[in-house]
Amino acid sequence: MSSSPKQSIPRVHFIGIGGIGMSGLARYFKNVHWAVSGSDALRSPMTDELKKEGITVKIGHKAANLPSGGAMVVYNRAIRPDNPELSAALARKDLVTVPYAKALGRITEEYETIAITGSHGKSTTTALAGLALLRTGLDPTILVGTKLVDLGGKNIRVGRGPYLVLEADDYGAAFLDYSPTVAIVTNIDREHMDFYKTEANVKRAFLKFLARTREGGTLILNADDAPLCSLRARVAGIAKKKDLNVVWFSMRGAGAADAAKVKKAMPIPGSHNVSNAMAVLALGRALNIPERKLLAAIGSYNGAWRRMEYKGKFQRTVQVFDDYAHHPSEIKATLAAFREKFPHSPLVCVFQPHQAKRLEVLFGEFMAAFDGADVVFILPLYQVLGRDEKLPHDSEALVRAIEKRTAGNGTPGKPIFYLRNPKKIRAAILAALRDVPLLRDPRFAKPPVIIMMGAGDIADLTHTLLQ
Repeated sequence: MSSSPKQSIPRVHFIGIGGIGMSGLARYFKNVHWAVSGSDALRSPMTDELKKEGITVKIGHKAANLPSGGAMVVYNRAIRPDNPELSAALARKDLVTVPYAKALGRITEEYETIAITGSHGKSTTTALAGLALLRTGLDPTILVGTKLVDLGGKNIRVGRGPYLVLEADDYGAAFLDYSPTVAIVTNIDREHMDFYKTEANVKRAFLKFLARTREGGTLILNADDAPLCSLRARVAGIAKKKDLNVVWFSMRGAGAADAAKVKKAMPIPGSHNVSNAMAVLALGRALNIPERKLLAAIGSYNGAWRRMEYKGKFQRTVQVFDDYAHHPSEIKATLAAFREKFPHSPLVCVFQPHQAKRLEVLFGEFMAAFDGADVVFILPLYQVLGRDEKLPHDSEALVRAIEKRTAGNGTPGKPIFYLRNPKKIRAAILAALRDVPLLRDPRFAKPPVIIMMGAGDIADLTHTLLQ
């Protein structure tokens, strides 16, 4: 998909350019000297950033936004067929219209692609893998589903080396359009059940992804993840058919010594992050990168947007963090990491459920997900455009269920509050700091820590809290 010097500058237009994946792809094309334009339904910090980088961005979807001559038009999965811009693009013979995953899939064919996927942890693992290759002089191209400090706050880096380090999206089985040389799977969980419907379908999709690995390539898989391990025999069959090298990594048994080295090097807490870095250690060894360089690269990681991201202080002493966790497994792991980082502070988790089907299918798991927090606020459900329908369980029902689960022997349950009006977040937190005895318990030697958590627009409330 590279341009030729003999041709006029090729053009690409993105419908839904403000999304994290679409913006990264738009930046990629800009870096390889295509003329890039796009549109989005709403203005956002991302659309503002893209404009500053010289990309033409229109707010609102309409046919007039499309390029006047021949171009490729890329659209994301949230764009419906009746979208005026997409329907106009499909009707024009001078435009080639492709979905995001297929456009990205074509790019994976041009590189030695290291595709990193999993139900959880793929952004951090992709960031660490990209950093390992970058710090060891391999000059990779990196495309990740978050903004990284190490990439200047961007989600893309275009290098001159042969490797593309890519976060491979499992939603909608998008990763089945990719063509990796190395495929890494961090774990398999009941995620995106609005699309997959059953856990068996999730597993089948991951197996199909592994089967897309090129002949003679490498699979790097987490032996500590039970659902992934249950596929060992079928993975072995895929590997035999395509002559793949299979590496199972673990933090246990023979892998415990490596895990100790990684934990010592890691600048961020949490056993899940150690596991993510173990995948990168296995990758580095497959690429013959010296261990000391790998550990130094892992140790230099400066964090990612909305992954235990420090945002500031509330009332001068209370530290506030943003985190993207939105699945029960992620919530548990993230709260455990915060407890490791702040053992002497009470943890206040402010959570916004994301996507109705996830809350419905995993309601029981959500009830137990907040055991690591001392005080919990639950916000109204964030409904995802194009994915949500009205289902029986909602945020208020979750609050009641957690209260009932944690109460016993006539004692009140965990301090948990339903915040019907999120705009009142400051007043609600102030009231909790004043009125909840646990937050003033002398066994906590240090001030509370607030974690703003979820995949919706809860990050906007963090600004409100810190004003």
